[in-house]
Amino acid sequence: MSLKRKDFLGLYDVSAEEINQILDTAVAMKDILTRTVKKVPTLRGKTVINLFYEPSTRTKFSFNLAAKRLSADVMSISKSSSSIAKGESLLDTAKTMEVMGADVVVIRHSAPGAAKFLADNISASVLNAGDGAHAHPTQALLDIYSIKEKLGEIAGLKVLIVGDIAHSRVARSNIWGLNKLGAEVAVAGPQTLIPREIEKMGVKVYSDLDQALENVDVVNILRIQMERQESGLFPSIREYREIYGMNAERLERIGKKAMIMHPGPMNRGIEIESSVADSPQSVITEQVKNGVAIRMALLYLLAGREIDNEDLN
Repeated sequence: MSLKRKDFLGLYDVSAEEINQILDTAVAMKDILTRTVKKVPTLRGKTVINLFYEPSTRTKFSFNLAAKRLSADVMSISKSSSSIAKGESLLDTAKTMEVMGADVVVIRHSAPGAAKFLADNISASVLNAGDGAHAHPTQALLDIYSIKEKLGEIAGLKVLIVGDIAHSRVARSNIWGLNKLGAEVAVAGPQTLIPREIEKMGVKVYSDLDQALENVDVVNILRIQMERQESGLFPSIREYREIYGMNAERLERIGKKAMIMHPGPMNRGIEIESSVADSPQSVITEQVKNGVAIRMALLYLLAGREIDNEDLN
């Protein structure tokens, strides 16, 4: 079993069939994470390099753990502790990794298109862990997996994404993936944080959060970046919290069947109250576990190995 592509750069050009293949594979991978011995020899002899040009805790740790659970050899390279800090270009770094025998390169970079540039210049598979405000496909997949695990089929579900849509690679990737699986996607936030003509991506747009919350099945709350307030994109943190923060009153209004999600890290007390983040409707901690399963699935599928009893037992 393998993907019909060398690289995995985003969900914009991925079919619903491929998304479901990844989700189905992640089910088997999550089963591995529940065992007493949480490791299989599936990628023994393969080398995975994590190349992170941006700070990261959850995503970087998740990819490291995913590769190790599959018995791959793992190397992590960060901007501050490598030749990148001395001015080495992305292309030169890529060529070095290729000579070192990388099978899969996981990259996070502040420049949109960096993952595509890398994929075009090395023979190893490239997995995009976030490129600027463009795409974050593994976060979207773990979000979709979490929804499907709790609510069943994605088709027909009403999913609301709240917050800074304009600067969010998570929002874009979720919209691409959810639309392909038949969900009804809406976004809500200040007009200054909503991209122009985003309706063309197949979403409804709301400036009134309370109106947007009517009859939703899932609320995915994005982290507010403090620098947006400093640059004048919304008046104040207090005002944002009152108008767009997910609080106990709004949680009660949407009912007990609705899911609460957040990609992390959270600003508790700003975009989400602790009572909401820690409520029974919240799957935020489960998203972290599902992230490891999704990344295991992608590493496995990109390596093009066959699942058999020997690999997964």
